[in-house]
Amino acid sequence: MSKHKGIRLIAGLGNPGEKHEQTRHNAGFWFVDTLAARENARFKLETKFKGEVAHFLCKGEKIWLLKPQTYMNDSGESLRPFCDFYKIPSEQVLVAHDEIDLPNGEVKIKWAGGHGGHNGLRSIFSHFSKDIWRLRLGVGHPGHKDQVVSHVLKQVSKSDRAAVDDAIIDAMNTLDECVEGDIEAAMRRLHTK
Repeated sequence: MSKHKGIRLIAGLGNPGEKHEQTRHNAGFWFVDTLAARENARFKLETKFKGEVAHFLCKGEKIWLLKPQTYMNDSGESLRPFCDFYKIPSEQVLVAHDEIDLPNGEVKIKWAGGHGGHNGLRSIFSHFSKDIWRLRLGVGHPGHKDQVVSHVLKQVSKSDRAAVDDAIIDAMNTLDECVEGDIEAAMRRLHTK
């Protein structure tokens, strides 16, 4: 097991299948897919983890990427066995997910906190504690709580997707700090834009 204190696993949340690919709820998948493409890492389905797995080296450390294939509401059923198998403590996990409480295209890193009605986080918290790093990819709020489900499950417009893609690039540019365990520096870079 690695002795370093930085992030070792980045889990992107989303729903599997072509019909979900371009929905806001898949922003976490967009993040890890973009990162994997940049690092020439290839995802492979690992049935024992109920997810697609890839890895690459950063700062001499093996960094894992995980895309749970359980559907959003059961994301913890993929994440927990993966962390148990590789002995990755929750404080070395970064969960990338869509965030309706941030404007579309904004990105922030957060430690712990509640799930805010996000079912992927709710599932993860039922398998871990709430003490986990989160990469919150803003997808905007529809304006009324009754519209949230249709908002996150609807196809995203090209302009909204472009804004999220820009946020993903900004977040990827903090990877070195996250891997080195200086997440506060990563937060300063993202939060002071």
